[in-house]
Amino acid sequence: MASETGGVKPFSIAGRMVRERERLVGMTDEERAWRKQWLKDQELTAREPVMPKDFYKERYNPIRRLYRAPLNALQVALTGSLGAERAFRVRFWTGKFLLAAAGIYATAYYFKYNDNDWTRKGGWRVLKSRVAVNPGDEGYPKVSDRTKPSDYGTRGFEKATI
Repeated sequence: MASETGGVKPFSIAGRMVRERERLVGMTDEERAWRKQWLKDQELTAREPVMPKDFYKERYNPIRRLYRAPLNALQVALTGSLGAERAFRVRFWTGKFLLAAAGIYATAYYFKYNDNDWTRKGGWRVLKSRVAVNPGDEGYPKVSDRTKPSDYGTRGFEKATI
């Protein structure tokens, strides 16, 4: 694999003048002119940043472009009224909200339709705690709702219609 720097160690183009302390030590007129030009070069023109042709197509694979298309269309539609940055924020948080809603819906669906009962091995087994009954409450001392030994561990068998 080719290195990004072509085998040369990367270094900062700002040089030693990037640190304020170095500039305070003293700069020559040549360094001062170089620093002034460097700061001027950092300013972007109105047409920058320039996006290369087909940048989006090269950066994202077809599957990723497909599932990003709806929210990209939303972002483009909102850019005119909200501005680029706000439209991107709306796109970002809309995607997060939809993922969270889908996760909550999938979890609720799974717990609703995949009980662990006597007819199957799989599914989540949900156990409910006994209701606390304190001295002075109605029905004290209530030891258990289960009245006979066959009420324990039935996993819904008593409700079977077979």
